[in-house]
Amino acid sequence: MREYNPQGIIPEHVAIIMDGNGRWATARQLKRTEGHREGLQAVRRVTTTAANMGIKILTLYAFSTENWKRPVSEVRFLMSLPKYMEDEVLPELIENNVRVQMMGFTENIPKSTLDSIRRAESLTKSNDGLLLNIAFNYGSRAEIVHAVQTISQEVATDKLSVDEIDEKTIDDRLMTAALGPKSNPDFLIRSSGEVRLSNFLLWQLAYAEMYFTDVLWPDFDQEVFENCIGEFQHRQRRYGGLSE
Repeated sequence: MREYNPQGIIPEHVAIIMDGNGRWATARQLKRTEGHREGLQAVRRVTTTAANMGIKILTLYAFSTENWKRPVSEVRFLMSLPKYMEDEVLPELIENNVRVQMMGFTENIPKSTLDSIRRAESLTKSNDGLLLNIAFNYGSRAEIVHAVQTISQEVATDKLSVDEIDEKTIDDRLMTAALGPKSNPDFLIRSSGEVRLSNFLLWQLAYAEMYFTDVLWPDFDQEVFENCIGEFQHRQRRYGGLSE
C-alpha cells in the first residue's frame, strides 16, 4: 500500500464493496453472523475516518439483490444489522456530522429493518458533512433495467423523444441521481482479495480508480483506509486521454 498524504488529493466519492466478514469469522471459528457484526464496527471506523478526511460521499455495498440467496438464518441476521447500526454506530456518526441515506429497492425488506434505516435518515437529515450512502437490497443490473423502463415509459407518453436520450438521461434515472453532481465514485475499494464488481455500480464506475486489497472487511481501521486512499493519491486519472 502507498503512504497516505493528508495534504494530497482526496477523492470526493469513495465506494466500497465490504467483503470478507464470513471468512474473518471462519478463521476464528466463529459464526458468520459474528463476522457481520464485527464488520459493522469497521463501518463505524471507516466512516468516521472518511468524514475527518473531508470525503464528501461514502457509498457502502451492504446487501445486494443477490444476497437473498444466502441461508435464511444469515439473511435474517443481515436484516437486523440496521437496528444494530442505529444503536451502536449512529451516535458517533451524528457526532461527526454524517448524513445517512439508503439506496436500493425497498421491496422484500422487513418493515422493522426499513424503519431503522428511515430513523437513521431522519435523525441525520440536517447534517451537512459526509453523506453515508448505504446500498441495501441494491443491484446494478436491476437499477439499469428500471432506468430503461422509466425512459421507455417517458418516450411512450411523449414526455421524452428518442433523440433526447443521452448519458445524462440515464444518469438522472439511476438511484445515484440523488447524490447530485458527485454521483459517480472517484475510487472503488474492495476488501478480502476478490477481484470483481459483483453487480455494483456498473454504470457509475466507468472511470473510477479501483483498488483490491487482501484485508478482510472487519480488519479495516483508520490505518488501512488511509493506505487505500494513499493508493488513490498515486494514480493518474486520464478518462481515456493521455497524461501530460
